[in-house]
Amino acid sequence: MSYPESVDIDDLDRQVIHALQLDGRAPFNRIAEVLGVSDQTVARRYRRLRSADLLRVVAVPPAGYLAHGRWLLRLRCAPGAAPPVAEALARRTDTAWVQLVSGGTEVQCITRAATPDDAERLLLDKLPRTSRVVDVAAHSVLHVFYGSPSPIRLLDALTREQAAALGPQPEFAADPSDIPQCSPDDRPLLDVLARDGRTALPDLAAATGWSASTVRRRVDHLRSLGALHFYAEFDPRLVGLGHGARLWMTAAPADLDAAGRALASHPEVVFAAATTGATNLAASVLCRDAHDLYRYLTDRAAALPGVARIETTPIIRDVKRLGRVLPRA
Repeated sequence: MSYPESVDIDDLDRQVIHALQLDGRAPFNRIAEVLGVSDQTVARRYRRLRSADLLRVVAVPPAGYLAHGRWLLRLRCAPGAAPPVAEALARRTDTAWVQLVSGGTEVQCITRAATPDDAERLLLDKLPRTSRVVDVAAHSVLHVFYGSPSPIRLLDALTREQAAALGPQPEFAADPSDIPQCSPDDRPLLDVLARDGRTALPDLAAATGWSASTVRRRVDHLRSLGALHFYAEFDPRLVGLGHGARLWMTAAPADLDAAGRALASHPEVVFAAATTGATNLAASVLCRDAHDLYRYLTDRAAALPGVARIETTPIIRDVKRLGRVLPRA
């Protein structure tokens, strides 16, 4: 298996990745205790993967806290036009999961508007204006059955006992409908954590003008509300998951909720949501290879209640995941 950078990846690296998926801000000494190695070893492994841009922890507020509506966008492009369109979308602060799919002729992404006005301008004014974008389809996300920052369930670098020692995370207790809107005072804090979720307390204090103790209390409070999540970004190929795809499904309205809940229970699924549009159920899946994807489609996906049609768009490349795009070194 070849990786994006010439960095050797071993089982300990995969354990660190898995641990940070469970708790992105877990102290290195806590991870080290679970893994049976020294604090310095864990810190060194993280810094090595981080400097190679193979692993990063980012903070992600849920849509109901920071944003006013989410949209799944599909942009069909003329041959050769998709990569620059994807790069332009990735540079924006209101996009996530910008992906090249379908042989590189389509760009798919998620957008999150910070205000109601931004949500309207996003679709009417801000999409890339070029004749090389052949078609745009916009699907409003109505309900999320499973999604970030929920952990990738196919990770197996840790034993069940090790995973249990690192979890559960504190940020899954709240109902999204109960989470208040973002306070303007939180924006500097969230902006820094969106670039690096493991930013140290002194640096967060400098960015916000608060004391380190105030920053600690605020982060803990937001996590306890379910208003702040931490997610470990990494190339799935590092952990043996080399085949990703986005599924666009059509379910009978009476079966939509049951189909979505069943979909959310599948370990291959990393995102599942009910949407508006020509299809009303969208999902992202990760599999080890094309054979596993075939087995998933003909087994679990085929058994979803009320689903009459499934379109599969293989993911060629993640241009942007959840965190802000960082300047190239």
